[in-house]
Amino acid sequence: MQGVSQLPVPIGSIVESSHFREPVRVVQVQPFGDGFWQIYAQGVRTKQAYDGIFSEADLAQWQIQAPLMRDFQGDPEAFFLGIEAYRLHYAYLFDPLLAVNVSQIDPLPHQIEAVYHYILRQPDVRFLLADDPGAGKTIMAGLLLKELKYRGVVQRVLLVVPGHLKYQWQREMKEKFGEQFVVVDRNVMNAHWGRSVWLEQDQIITSMDYAKQPDVMATLHEAHWDLVIVDEAHKMAAYQYGSKTDKTARYRLGELLSTRTHGLLFLTATPHRGDPENFRLFLDLLRPGFFGTVKSLQQSIEQRDNPLYLRRLKEDLKDFSGRPLFPPRHVFTRTFTLSDAEKELYNALTEYVEREYGRALQGENRNVAFALLMLQRRFASSIYAARQSLERRLKRLEEYLQLGIRFTEQGQGKLPYDEEELEELEEEERFKIEDELLEKLTNATTQTELQQEVNTLRHLVQLAKQAEKQGIETKLKELREVLDELQLLGRNEKLLIFTESRDTLDYLVKKLRSWGYSVTELHGGMNLDARIQAEHEFRHETQVMVSTEAGGEGINLQFCSLMVNYDIPWNPNRLEQRMGRIHRYGQTREVHIYNLVAHDTREGEVLATLLEKLERIREQMGTDRVFDVIGELLERDLRELIIDAVTNRRNWQEIVESIRALPDRELIERVQQATQEALATRHIDMQAIVGEERRARENRLVPEYVEQFFERACQHLQIGARRSHAGLWSVPNVPFELRHRSEAFKRAYGEVQGSYQRLAFRKELARASGAEFIAPGHPLLEAIGERLREASHDTRQRGATFYDPDGKLDGWLYFYSVELRDGNNRTAAQQIATVYVAQDGTSRLVPPAILWDLVPAQNPPTTIPEPDTASIGAFLMREFVMPLRDELSRTRTQLAEIKRKYGVVSLNRRIGELNDKLIEYSMRENIPEAEIANTQRRKVEAEQRLAALEQEIEREQSLSMQSPELLGVARVLPKPLSGMTPDAEVEAIGMQVAMEYERQQGRNPVDVSVQNLGYDIRSEAPDGTIRYIEVKARAQTGDIVLTPNEWIMAQRLGDEYWLYIITHASEQPQLHMIQNPASRLQPEQIREIVRYQVPQSQWQSEAQRV
Repeated sequence: MQGVSQLPVPIGSIVESSHFREPVRVVQVQPFGDGFWQIYAQGVRTKQAYDGIFSEADLAQWQIQAPLMRDFQGDPEAFFLGIEAYRLHYAYLFDPLLAVNVSQIDPLPHQIEAVYHYILRQPDVRFLLADDPGAGKTIMAGLLLKELKYRGVVQRVLLVVPGHLKYQWQREMKEKFGEQFVVVDRNVMNAHWGRSVWLEQDQIITSMDYAKQPDVMATLHEAHWDLVIVDEAHKMAAYQYGSKTDKTARYRLGELLSTRTHGLLFLTATPHRGDPENFRLFLDLLRPGFFGTVKSLQQSIEQRDNPLYLRRLKEDLKDFSGRPLFPPRHVFTRTFTLSDAEKELYNALTEYVEREYGRALQGENRNVAFALLMLQRRFASSIYAARQSLERRLKRLEEYLQLGIRFTEQGQGKLPYDEEELEELEEEERFKIEDELLEKLTNATTQTELQQEVNTLRHLVQLAKQAEKQGIETKLKELREVLDELQLLGRNEKLLIFTESRDTLDYLVKKLRSWGYSVTELHGGMNLDARIQAEHEFRHETQVMVSTEAGGEGINLQFCSLMVNYDIPWNPNRLEQRMGRIHRYGQTREVHIYNLVAHDTREGEVLATLLEKLERIREQMGTDRVFDVIGELLERDLRELIIDAVTNRRNWQEIVESIRALPDRELIERVQQATQEALATRHIDMQAIVGEERRARENRLVPEYVEQFFERACQHLQIGARRSHAGLWSVPNVPFELRHRSEAFKRAYGEVQGSYQRLAFRKELARASGAEFIAPGHPLLEAIGERLREASHDTRQRGATFYDPDGKLDGWLYFYSVELRDGNNRTAAQQIATVYVAQDGTSRLVPPAILWDLVPAQNPPTTIPEPDTASIGAFLMREFVMPLRDELSRTRTQLAEIKRKYGVVSLNRRIGELNDKLIEYSMRENIPEAEIANTQRRKVEAEQRLAALEQEIEREQSLSMQSPELLGVARVLPKPLSGMTPDAEVEAIGMQVAMEYERQQGRNPVDVSVQNLGYDIRSEAPDGTIRYIEVKARAQTGDIVLTPNEWIMAQRLGDEYWLYIITHASEQPQLHMIQNPASRLQPEQIREIVRYQVPQSQWQSEAQRV
């Protein structure tokens, strides 16, 4: 083997060549036959890996750079911006709630706890988030996505959601988190014929029922994802019958996605459905076999060490002030009796539906049966809707009658979706399919049968018209009585009315306007922009909104507290969604909901009995969660019960009596089981959340540091950015080199636009002005950062010189990037560390933001040689890396013990059970071979899962330290401000006076002055409130100066920030205090010394003397 001296290119050397698009550092050199060499290298600027086989002639053309001498003569502004670009790139290292602070949301305590205290603390995201309805699971999913993207572990994301929520998810991801998603359906797939849309796009939304189709699942096999998020994941269900498992198509989709993604987040409000074995199978999609029983899952929740699952109940959810998120909800059932004419129509229509429904089932024509039930639902909505539907059906069947023998080809149809899938479609598409089926499907197979049905429909239409001629519809009278009781006219109250039918909506809008109400309508035929406009109109202009189910999807109407369900959907989930439009976070008043039900109809009596029963249960339980789980409380599906009543498959009076006879105690137990009270985490650690939020405010870069960085970067790169008086920025012409980014950049952040007209760094300003919010992750900001990191490489390695205006620092600043990896070769922790080495050789850790308080030195003097880097490396390892590793190791060990406690134990138990069964089989005769083989297969699978879990645990605990990357070195020289040189003795007296005063006031002060945090003392009161205190001491009196870090913290912390000025410190110290100095002082910014100077006269006029 050739020695290192014989290598054609020295390892560690930096090479420039046309073979690489940037200078590279040679990592490894190996011979590859005669005259050829295999070279492994790493890009100096991008860290990209390069390798290739080169001839000796190729290598002779390479230019090996001479070692860069560190003389600290580099451009200090380029150095500063390069280091800050790294800080910006790793913003999540400084801000524990980065995604919160860069998104257009106002998160709640339980949302922060779920994302930051539960999910992100796991090495891998495999989690089921099962909070009650209205908890904001979309917000939590978006926060998780943003955090994982900032950490560089997620790029390819798939959202699998109900079909009718696709565009709501797309809208919320864009508006709240700035994330662009492409909706993929059959049309998009067909447009990509011959190409895979799953591979071409990195962020995709698709519907569960589209993705589950066999031809679509076949294409999903070829794609791998970093994160998959599934909304209403409980629909991925499987059922155990003895030793047989029945897996639905949705469950098989879940199995496929689980193997094709690294991270998997399930969202649902109803994960359990009262079937423990179903729940265990559901959890297997996340981590197969991890919880062998629901009992072990419950144990993990009680001991607060569950790594897989989190559920919180709505009554436990509170805001930061401790107030409940959900005000009380009152539900009233208003029953009424049909008029004689209405009852005659109802009886005739029900007789028709009952007869034809029975014929359809006998002929196994479920499509006709489904269509006929639509007529019954239209009558339950309004007579107007029933007549419109009857007339359309009559018109189509009369056309068939004229077609003669050919009608059978058009009159028989096939339902393109099952009934559950139909519920998931977007409303306009669902209405279209329902109307088409209702109009064209019939049992008739002969001209005679068709003529008989046409005659029946003519009679029904005539009855409907007669009922309408009798005067105002009874249900409409009931609505008017409700409005009169509420005294809505003339009051500043708003009312939301829901109906299932578009025809009923048109009817109600016309009637309400004739009564003098201002009305807005909302339905599925309106595009997203029109819906948003309708929401705005209802909020600011009109008093009543009439909405179809589309109003229950993606529109927030919590400014309204009154609701009427003009008709009751047979799908209880729809009723829950309607209530959730106004009974949600942000609602400040008690909510009143009125359900209108005709009790002398079969379906009406079933619904009225159920609603009355639920109201009694609500009163006994003291929670309105009962209305969130209506569909889980009956032994049979509510819709099926109503169909049985309407079609007389079962006597409707028996159904009503069976509901009445249900024992209250049994129903209460079902509510508790359906809402998973036993599996809920009832305590939210507010203290930990408030502490996290406080740490974020103390350390975040957004918006102050980011905006000032942007301003200095634009000046340095000669980008013509302008700031308006309102605080908005514009960039009329973005330079080509910033727009010309790599494909990897574009996939991560998106395209850099040619110009930006309105940019805001503060999200409140962006929200108020409609400007584009710019924060870490924005394409323009990331492009600037990437350009500065690349361009400053040589300057950072050469070093630059800065002055300390306070004259305290005389030494060197070493900026390092530190990384720990686990056995999976995944980043387990990453930090930026800054070591200050003084002239005397002593070292200490300082914040990377220290450069903000230093003055760039132009034409600096030649400095003495820097200290021994080996001793600095040893200090870094001892004081920073090892404590970081130890802390992470403790966390990983705790997580490993949890996985052993539940996952390993459960799988071992499962293996033992299967082994016992095989032993039993061996001792018995006549056991089918297939049964034995199936049991053996399941045992092998469990053993493989156990081995994989044990390997996973070991790898996650195995932490290795990567070589720290030196980002740059700066020389710092003292250059005190004339006449304001800090006196160490005076400063010490000032700190002593401030600390003693705090103790006297009963607070606990901590001296943090050496850490350069922007304040000197962090003082905590017994009630947990904090004072951030900056101490300025003067031997006599005079002006004071603040550093940029101090002024930024004063602006950010507001009333919590205090300026303590101690005058006459050498003689008789006098304390002066100013709370929130950023709002009360107007210092002069002196750019040459990067300080803010406050005249004595100004601070004295604002200070409180103690």
